[in-house]
Amino acid sequence: MKKITNIFSWIILALVIVYLAYQKGYILKNFEHISVKDAFVTMSTDANITLIDVRTSAEIQSDGKIKNSILTPLQLLEQNIDKLEKYKNTKIFIYCRSGNRSITASRILSDAGFKTYNIQGGINKWKKEKLPHL
Repeated sequence: MKKITNIFSWIILALVIVYLAYQKGYILKNFEHISVKDAFVTMSTDANITLIDVRTSAEIQSDGKIKNSILTPLQLLEQNIDKLEKYKNTKIFIYCRSGNRSITASRILSDAGFKTYNIQGGINKWKKEKLPHL
């Protein structure tokens, strides 16, 4: 009986690890990751980029936002995909506070046919690197 319990424990542990790796965008991803510095440089030189902020309005009021970003909170993203259709031929850079919700948003938009890039670390990392924002 102990052997079965150990096997079951290892299976559960493996499933948890796979789930966490998926949630962090390390496996089974259909989008790219980009660092805040690379995102900033690319946005400075490439006009074919759309920047989407998936935080809430309250977070923007308290933390600011990256210039020219479009607010589309994650909880409203799926129901507002049609409003983003005009940006489908651009590279979509997505950010949130720390980089977790933007992974979910990147998956959603990528599944809808957008070319998405998750900005790793979100606005927190952006501000830590002292990159310009509002």
